[in-house]
Amino acid sequence: MKTKIILIAASLFLLSCNDSFLERYPLDEISSEAFWNSEAELKLYSNSIYTKSADNSEICINIGHGASAWHGNDISIWYLDAWSDNLVASPMKPRMNTYNEIRSGTHRVQEIPRYFGYQEFGLLREINFGLQNYYKSGLPLSTVNKYTAEARFFRAWFYADKIQKFGKMKWINKPLNIDSPELFEPRDSRDLVMDSVLADINFAIEYLPESWPNEEPGRFNKYHALVLKSRICLFEGTFRKYHAGSDPEYFGNLDSNKWLLEAANAAKMVIESGKYRIYNTGNPENDYNSWQRIIDLRGNTEVIQWMEYKNDKMRNNIIQRYFFDNCGTATKSLVDDYLCIDGRPIVMKEGINPLYKGDNKIEDVFINRDPRLRQSVLHPADQAKYDLYTEANITFPRLPGMIGGIQSTTGYHFIKNFNRKQRDEGFYISVFPAIMMRYAEVLLNYVEAKAELGEITQEVLDQTINQLRDRVNMPHLLLNAIPDDPRYEDISPLLTEIRRERRIELVGEGFRYFDLLRWKQGKLLATPSYGIRWDEAAKQRYSGAIVKSSVIKDPITGEMIEYINPFKGTSFEKNVFDENKHYLWPLPLNILSKNENMKQNPGW
Repeated sequence: MKTKIILIAASLFLLSCNDSFLERYPLDEISSEAFWNSEAELKLYSNSIYTKSADNSEICINIGHGASAWHGNDISIWYLDAWSDNLVASPMKPRMNTYNEIRSGTHRVQEIPRYFGYQEFGLLREINFGLQNYYKSGLPLSTVNKYTAEARFFRAWFYADKIQKFGKMKWINKPLNIDSPELFEPRDSRDLVMDSVLADINFAIEYLPESWPNEEPGRFNKYHALVLKSRICLFEGTFRKYHAGSDPEYFGNLDSNKWLLEAANAAKMVIESGKYRIYNTGNPENDYNSWQRIIDLRGNTEVIQWMEYKNDKMRNNIIQRYFFDNCGTATKSLVDDYLCIDGRPIVMKEGINPLYKGDNKIEDVFINRDPRLRQSVLHPADQAKYDLYTEANITFPRLPGMIGGIQSTTGYHFIKNFNRKQRDEGFYISVFPAIMMRYAEVLLNYVEAKAELGEITQEVLDQTINQLRDRVNMPHLLLNAIPDDPRYEDISPLLTEIRRERRIELVGEGFRYFDLLRWKQGKLLATPSYGIRWDEAAKQRYSGAIVKSSVIKDPITGEMIEYINPFKGTSFEKNVFDENKHYLWPLPLNILSKNENMKQNPGW
């Protein structure tokens, strides 16, 4: 039996290696009576779904850094903020153009990125094949339901990811063959698919165990399903709310409150479980990022789910490539959004916050600011703290053209999750973990859903945002004293602060781009990404730097000031966001050519 299981597992692996959905071969030979007879066999098959889902080069449901030593080059969850106004992917690295095309709105139908796009339906087939066979085992229903719940958890995640990118999909709940009629049918409506996703995730919540015995980090349980539900439903509820009036086939019907209520309730269940809490040792200068830069996350009460890498099993290349390729470089827009230590923005309707000391030099931007800024973006005085020295007399920031040291295309080095030891281990042997779910997100999902439902109270703020602020010793957000930031005049002050908190707390974790899409704030993606001030003093200080710059009207002072413009002179210099099409991605031509009933997304 052991030999038979190994052969079956090998068959599954070989079948999962083919990328093309239309070239799949029937899996009937695997469904012999010799399999599906024990819990060990169900678990073996379920493990193959985990393995396939972890390969971000093919699946890309924002689950980790990649499945092997060769992954994590440019396909990790860390890179997703490069689509947004948070981080910059270097225009000097051609493979980063996948991100720059999306960021600048210059992606075209025939060039929809392979990474994170419309591909690898082999995972869906593997899920559906398991669901078709699990109940053949004759095992107790409670046992079978556990593995069924795992498969439906992954199917919910898979489809939710595709829907948020492409608007609607064909719902497939069984394994198909190359001549299956479903392959040539039109896509189903967003409502049909998302209702099916909700049914899947609810099943997962009901039947996944609260914990698995003796499992390594990575196996999903009931609370992970609740977190995923809060994430999916918050996206769906706000997307439908802010895109009301758009084509319901792609944008859903006017039932946003249904989804927002589901999001709030799921997050509340996680909160009330008492299983998790914000990591806080009483050290506001380090507690935000210290634990996000270490290898072993066992015992951390904020980490709900993480992917562990091991030298003898699965490695990644995330630390080396992420910083080497300058995706770990922040924007002026991000830096400007951090509050001052009085809990107010750097600019208000009554004028510039007197605590704000400007950006004449990079050190100034950190004065009197939320401690999370200095724990996300490198202060020059902290280069020893983060062990950024590479040779004698190297100082930071390092800009393109300067000799030695890790360079930043904007001057704002992103160091939230930098680990020098892992970077020095060498290429393709990193074991840096991927945090997939943490408690801070749950709190932010809950407070936003409650605010969108019109059910916000001071108690909710204290239970959520103010816990995050307590960690960094920032003033509480008070419902009767919410600051008014004139840069966000079309958004209520309450939602502005909730969204700001989400941006600051979750920066670099892959949420920002899709947050802007669901809030219908594409105009923020049309704003160029700038870096540090580039005046004569900066040019002298950063001798040898080769950068491009632009004179712009500074959104804080209103003055015309010169700033680094990393994309000047490239095809990504002018950001475009077409409100009629860019809230969805286009279907690639090869998909359309195989099915005449598969229509392109609106505007493309």
